[in-house]
Amino acid sequence: MQEYNAPIEDILFVIENLSSDIKSTNEEYSDPDLLKQIFEEAGKFSSNVLAPLNPIGDKEGISLENGLVRMPPGFIDAFNQYIQGGWASVAGSKKYGGQEMPWNIVGALNEIWHAANMSFSLNMLLTQGAIEVIEAYGTEEQKQKYLPKMISGEWSGTMNLTEPQAGSDLALLKSKAIPENDNYKLYGNKIYITHGDQDMSENIIHLVLARLPDAPQGSKGISLFISPKNIIGNNGDLSQKNDIRVVSVEHKLGTLASPTCVLAYGDNDGAKAELIGQKHGGLKAMFTMMNNARLNVGIQGVSIAERAYQQAFNFSLTRLQGNSIDNSSEGTVPIIDHPDVQRMLMDMKSRIEAMRALSLYTANELELTKNAKSEKEKQHAQENLDLLTPIVKSWCTDQGVLIASTGVQVHGGMGFIEETGAAQHYRDARILPIYEGTNGIQALDLLRRKLTMDNGNVFKRFLNEMKIDANNCLSLEEKQLTDIGGKVLNAISILEETSDTLLNMWKNNKRQAASGATPFIDMCGYIFGGWMMAKSAHKASCLIKNDEKNKFLHAKIDTAAFYSNTVLESSLSLKNVVINAHKNVDSILKNNHKN
Repeated sequence: MQEYNAPIEDILFVIENLSSDIKSTNEEYSDPDLLKQIFEEAGKFSSNVLAPLNPIGDKEGISLENGLVRMPPGFIDAFNQYIQGGWASVAGSKKYGGQEMPWNIVGALNEIWHAANMSFSLNMLLTQGAIEVIEAYGTEEQKQKYLPKMISGEWSGTMNLTEPQAGSDLALLKSKAIPENDNYKLYGNKIYITHGDQDMSENIIHLVLARLPDAPQGSKGISLFISPKNIIGNNGDLSQKNDIRVVSVEHKLGTLASPTCVLAYGDNDGAKAELIGQKHGGLKAMFTMMNNARLNVGIQGVSIAERAYQQAFNFSLTRLQGNSIDNSSEGTVPIIDHPDVQRMLMDMKSRIEAMRALSLYTANELELTKNAKSEKEKQHAQENLDLLTPIVKSWCTDQGVLIASTGVQVHGGMGFIEETGAAQHYRDARILPIYEGTNGIQALDLLRRKLTMDNGNVFKRFLNEMKIDANNCLSLEEKQLTDIGGKVLNAISILEETSDTLLNMWKNNKRQAASGATPFIDMCGYIFGGWMMAKSAHKASCLIKNDEKNKFLHAKIDTAAFYSNTVLESSLSLKNVVINAHKNVDSILKNNHKN
């Protein structure tokens, strides 16, 4: 029941038709045959190596032995195969050994890895982000020192932000960095450090936020440091361990094969470290990594949803229960014959396709910020990326939890039993709306920083671009397409009205507006997803003219129609929730009483 097959056909459809013109940014990866080959090989590795380890990792978990984290059986071998296959280097700069694949291709590969085995793949997610920070802010000496080994996969990377008293509010951070000669020594404790220790890679390069002695108070006084697990000596010798101790590993609801560590820096002489970027400019540098991670966490939502859907669908084909409701079949039937099970599965499928399209579209905007032909195009892409990242992170992760829950429901009682594997997907999904900035924080970010960009004009410009795609559906004069386009246009209009109201609320009463931030970001997710489904349907309809018997293309249109008729329509009521959410919320404090 734990099999996984990468959804290569849909991934290729999105990349080739919805998220980019790869030729405009990276001619090297524009060949469709090459793309297909890349994803087919990734699919083989994920299906044959990573996916079988997923239930093993969940059952065995990790262990802490003599201050070292031990990964579950098979993980080290899988990691070595991952490196040997060249998968670790897909996103890195060619100058340091990387392949420089476009970010929408990297995003799609990340979906495949995380769907197959999220606990294992979290290592790569953090390492990718660390590589990006060092590429953006490191000195040339630092790049030469760290990037080749990190890009090859021999060394891993982590992000060290959180402390016992400083979670989302990093202004409370207390870790210290003391200058010593040309470098620094770190002292302090960090918690919730994903893959903070493991025995798969030769070294772990920690990116650590800390304060210098002369640092101002608050978030403006935080600097960023590189502190490796093992000191890099002459000729690459790694025999000297840095003063970093694994205090404990967390016991968690899910991702049980992903070590979440409490790390102590400087128990003895201080952990050796180097400053990266400007003094007191650590948050700016770290946000490079965090924004990368937030997009990839959104993609994780797609991953776990796809995994849960595949398992639920396969289960529904073989689980025999009940008779056909219309007597169209004799005797006991597979549960997929039941209309409500069909509805649940179609609901899962339609949401996933909308999520995948939106997340890979956003990943392509990241690519355009770096490689678009003109500065105007780069600026346009940056605005889109800024707007879309919190939506992708929040909406796709919430949907991941919802879809994983639906997957359990399709299994019935057997979904509540661990042996089937459906429960693991649900447990693994639950962290996604929490880490890398809770979805409530994403909602406030959208409201405070993104909706207000240029007094709301950036948001309105994006909606106008969405309208063009919806109108394209109307232009085909095909009933199913015109219905999709009409519903999406109506939804965009309602979203526009809602955003205007919310923006005015923000100007007049920030507390009232903030109460509606989460339903607003949900509304954006559903409607932006509807927009991507309209784009999908339009493109599929155009392609069908040359391939009328293509079942995949017909299914794309049917799925888009289902989404627009059900998921999209149900989201429109969120307008009233956004506007009225502030009413009586303070009653929880005013009238709170203890029995």
